[in-house]
Amino acid sequence: MSIRARRLAVVVSWIGHPLVFVTISVGIALTTQVASRAAIPLLAALFLSLIAPMGLLLFFGVRSGRWADADVSVREERKRFYPIAIPLSALGTIVMGLANTPRSILRGGVITLLLLIAAAIVNHWSKISLHTLFATYCTVILFRVNISCGSAALILAGLVFWSRLLLSRHTISENISGVALGTVGGIATAWMSI
Repeated sequence: MSIRARRLAVVVSWIGHPLVFVTISVGIALTTQVASRAAIPLLAALFLSLIAPMGLLLFFGVRSGRWADADVSVREERKRFYPIAIPLSALGTIVMGLANTPRSILRGGVITLLLLIAAAIVNHWSKISLHTLFATYCTVILFRVNISCGSAALILAGLVFWSRLLLSRHTISENISGVALGTVGGIATAWMSI
């Protein structure tokens, strides 16, 4: 593997980190689906209740040595990650509900929570790629929101898939299971009226 390819894979992996990819996707969905006056308080509530705490969880988890990296790449370390990440996701969903978030956006919060629970269950046998799961999930949703955004997300999701393999963070089956779960979650969020 060339140094240039590895550097590109690292950059793609950071851009495609679930916290980054989901934050940008939620921002796009909110600003295109909700009036701008309502979108800003919703984004602020979501940032304060979920995004910032999740970022701090990752930062302090790495700093304390609880996990090796911000991707929580070691399967055994994820056993300590999910019990904190799942309640944080639930809190973010509750805050969105209390903030009168549109039903379609709130459904995304519920599905995101369910995806994390599913990934935690799968973690007993296999380390599903959260990068590819959430990249695919957001891509499917963004295709519903805006075809150009969905197309750009699809390209990035493909690069994320490639980067996780190149960096040896996941096997092909762990990436494919992430794509499968993300696709199901994205369809349930954006294309079904649950």
